[in-house]
Amino acid sequence: MKLTNEVWAIIPARSGSKGIKNKNIKIFNKKPLVNHSIISAKKNNMINKVVFSSDSKKYLSLTKKLNCEFYHLRSKKNAQDKSTDFQVFKEIVFYFKKKKVTLPKFLINFRPTCPLRKNQSITKAIKLFKKKQNYFSSLKSVSYNSHNSLKDYIIKNKKLCSINGKTGYDIDQVNIPRGNLKKTYIGNGVIDIYKTKNIFKGKLLGKKVYPYVTEEIFCDIDNKRDFRFAETIVKTFRNKLWIS
Repeated sequence: MKLTNEVWAIIPARSGSKGIKNKNIKIFNKKPLVNHSIISAKKNNMINKVVFSSDSKKYLSLTKKLNCEFYHLRSKKNAQDKSTDFQVFKEIVFYFKKKKVTLPKFLINFRPTCPLRKNQSITKAIKLFKKKQNYFSSLKSVSYNSHNSLKDYIIKNKKLCSINGKTGYDIDQVNIPRGNLKKTYIGNGVIDIYKTKNIFKGKLLGKKVYPYVTEEIFCDIDNKRDFRFAETIVKTFRNKLWIS
């Protein structure tokens, strides 16, 4: 039984996805995509309360039967393509503060676009951050990037540029063997953990972010290709996945 109020999972599901229309309620493995994250959060014994936040009354209505502890109707202002996680979480925290709801110590960003996260990974992350909370401002899950971002290009002033180049234009930097470059990692959407108190200080991740390297199959759904890939993973590895 979840008796404390230390950890809340926030599931932010806006309705205005451009890559896939109504992505967060698109059927994935026989359920709306967002349902997988809600069910996952509800099942985890380390999470005390689940907050579902959306700018869509339709989304809120569709998820009512899953019995989240709190439902939050997000403003359209903070449900845009360019809205940041900080803006979203700040609105949610101040909403509950105004309602005089006792806030938790930790907030988890439980993105609905990551339906393949494992229950044991979430439990491990929360336990780990509780132990390291005096040394780190937040925790962010990442995956090893075998491609290595330092070999990517940007286009600047109509010229192809190396991200790794000191001047930004040194294309030869891209030809350095991967073995000579530092390893790079990419955020995978599995779990981010924030300290509620830092939001009142105008921060979310802060300066000391603990890198939680996960071995999950990297699948943070953003577009149709990602969605098809996730469906293929479920069909291929169904017996090896923890999925609601």
